[in-house]
Amino acid sequence: MRWCISHRADAHALPLADAHYNRQKPGTPQFVPPGRCLVLLTRMATALWVTSWPFAEFTQLAWAGAWVNSTFRNERCDLHLSSDLILEAVSATRAHFGDPPPLGMVTFVNPKKIRAKRDPGRCYLRAGFRRVGETQGGLLAFQMLPVEMPPASPAIGCALPLFGVAS
Repeated sequence: MRWCISHRADAHALPLADAHYNRQKPGTPQFVPPGRCLVLLTRMATALWVTSWPFAEFTQLAWAGAWVNSTFRNERCDLHLSSDLILEAVSATRAHFGDPPPLGMVTFVNPKKIRAKRDPGRCYLRAGFRRVGETQGGLLAFQMLPVEMPPASPAIGCALPLFGVAS
C-alpha cells in the first residue's frame, strides 16, 4: 500500500489538488466536496486521490449512490503506475467505507482538459474500470462494479473501525 490517510484540508495535498483541472477555487484550504470522503496521499506527496460518497438523494447523476473518485493526480508516473495507484485507492476505499454500494465507484474524465491521448481515461481502463457513458456536460464516465473491485486493504495510518463503517 502506497497511500496514506490524509484529510480534506491537508496543506501537503493542496498543490496537487490545485493542479487538478476540476479544482473550482485553487488556493482555498479545503479541496474536497462536502459530505463523506476519503483523502489519500502518497508519502512524498506526489499523488492524491479523493473518494467522495455523496448521499444519493442529493445527487443528480445517473450513478446516484455510487462512490465517486472526484480527484486523482499522479505527479510521478516514473515512480508509480497510475493504474496501480487506482487499484490501491479502490482497495483503501473499501477498507475505509466497508461494502461498496451496488453501483460501485465512478469517475469522470474531461478529455478536453487532459494531455492528448489515444484513450482518455486509459489508466482507469487498465485498472479495471469500464467506460459507461458520458455526462450531459461531455465528461466521459467510467465505472467499477463491486464484483470487479480488489479486496479491501487499509491505507497507511488507517485506524480500522471496531463497529460498523468508518465515517
